Amino acid sequence: MAVLSLRLYPDPLLKSPSVEVPRITGAIEQHIRDMIESMHAFPRCVGLAAPQVGIPLRIAVVDVSKHPKTKHHHGLIVLVNPQLLEGSGERLVREGCASVPDYTGNVQRFEKVVISAWNERGRSLTLRAEGFEAVALQHELDHLNGLLFLDRLAPQDLFPRKRYGRFRRPHPGSQ
Repeated sequence: MAVLSLRLYPDPLLKSPSVEVPRITGAIEQHIRDMIESMHAFPRCVGLAAPQVGIPLRIAVVDVSKHPKTKHHHGLIVLVNPQLLEGSGERLVREGCASVPDYTGNVQRFEKVVISAWNERGRSLTLRAEGFEAVALQHELDHLNGLLFLDRLAPQDLFPRKRYGRFRRPHPGSQ
């Protein structure tokens, strides 16, 4: 397993829709293991989409179980070729992204979602999520569709990110 390099905005791969995975192979299984290890290696990261680590495939991993905003969760979730089937109850949430390390923003998201996908073994699943987990899932699905949270907010809803230790780059213009 390996911690993969993170692609940062404005990398063009982050703005490109991902390609469907035709079947689960040994290489896909390895990508999934590497993505899980990478997600856990990035501070405060609760989800990672394959394009964020240079893989143009429809694969995402999410684990909100240790985040303080989490009330309900499914633990580690692996999604291959995910599709949003249903969303309800919109709310405004503050989002950040490991690929956009200097900013956060207010984004309108569904409170509850239903998603279909394959798991890491290629078995079909239907997942119902709510709250913070639903937001994280929508964020990762956006990545797979070539969207960033930046594409979903008004300019006045973009904010410099708070600093959480030595892993963040300094904000432009700060000392």
